[in-house]
Amino acid sequence: MFFYNIFIGLYFLGVRLLSIWNPKAKLWLSGRKDFPFIGKSVPGVPIIWMHCASLGEFEQGRPVLESIRDQYPNAKIVLTFFSPSGYEVQKSFKGADHIFYLPMDSSFNAKRFIDTINPTLVLWVKYEYWFYYLAELKKRGIPTLLISGIFRNDQPFFKPYGGVWKKALGSFSHFFVQNETSIKLLSNIGITQNVTLSGDTRFDRVIAIAEKFEPVAGIEKFCGNNKVIVAGSTWEDDEAELVHYVKANPQIKFIIAPHEIGADNLRDVQKEFPNSIFYSELNQLQAKDDNSSNCLIIDNIGMLSRLYKYADVTYVGGAFGEGLHNILEAAVYGKPVIFGPDYDKYAEAVDLIKLGGAISINNAIELEEELTYLLTNADELASASAEAKNYVYAKKGATEKIIQFIQEKRLLTT
Repeated sequence: MFFYNIFIGLYFLGVRLLSIWNPKAKLWLSGRKDFPFIGKSVPGVPIIWMHCASLGEFEQGRPVLESIRDQYPNAKIVLTFFSPSGYEVQKSFKGADHIFYLPMDSSFNAKRFIDTINPTLVLWVKYEYWFYYLAELKKRGIPTLLISGIFRNDQPFFKPYGGVWKKALGSFSHFFVQNETSIKLLSNIGITQNVTLSGDTRFDRVIAIAEKFEPVAGIEKFCGNNKVIVAGSTWEDDEAELVHYVKANPQIKFIIAPHEIGADNLRDVQKEFPNSIFYSELNQLQAKDDNSSNCLIIDNIGMLSRLYKYADVTYVGGAFGEGLHNILEAAVYGKPVIFGPDYDKYAEAVDLIKLGGAISINNAIELEEELTYLLTNADELASASAEAKNYVYAKKGATEKIIQFIQEKRLLTT
């Protein structure tokens, strides 16, 4: 525990120093200035606490949360985030009764927070194993489920120095994991009786979005009858790979949704793509019948998962080092997905490449070759599209397994 406490202390100190110039670090601190409070619990009303590291994990946990809300309408839901990129986007989410930043992990904070919310059931999404919170939940006998968990051999749980992390895992009542590898790794450290292969709830989430598709204002008119490429969650390295192809193909419509939408980054992106406009300008330009730009830059958050619907081919950013973003949001519509070279940690990327529904590229030349090939070979495009969609739909059902477990164990029955 000594080294864990040192890590927590250094992490907090690092954020404080970073907050001097970094807006996200400043939000991280200011969001934890006031300790969460939800008022007195009502006898007979269950309280569900879901913790998500960030926005991606929230999308992963959302199908479970919404299913619980449907089946237990009187329950109270507390949603916590560790990262500003999750909290700031979802702080007004209407599916939860209370939304907070999770206070920094410590014995004192864990006891105080759990005293405050008094949860009936806790759902931890995918990862972030805060020791003191998990230990306190176990001490109080509060059912704590890990959902959409995924484990790799290089994680500290499976190393000689990973004692504190193994103890954290021992606090979960049940594990719902994504793959067989995770089951085997947990078995190697003695966790065998409380593990279920459920799959990934993200598949349920993207299917729900696709099946309730709502058009995005102005996009159909922008695309017209042109071929369309949607590039989502892009970083600087991703945009650098796209620049030449966008400039060389004015007949193709490009929609680019940068991961970072701060004003400085958006200006930089627009400089990279000279014949571009921001989505916030689109309505005004279309009112003038000006559809001359071939590149639309999305300067908001929240519509990307629907934008992929308009594409012939998609590109998803992050696989040049930052971490590959959600390719399922594109694949669910039957869109081939292209991404960078660092994808080995993402099972869906590995699977889709094997099936032919996704392609990994190393540089701009390869990207241009793959885009040109798909856009000029209708049969290959149709085949890749079908593989992508079929893969997603074959993986649905994780949410149902989790809800069934909660019902069978009567975890929300008082």
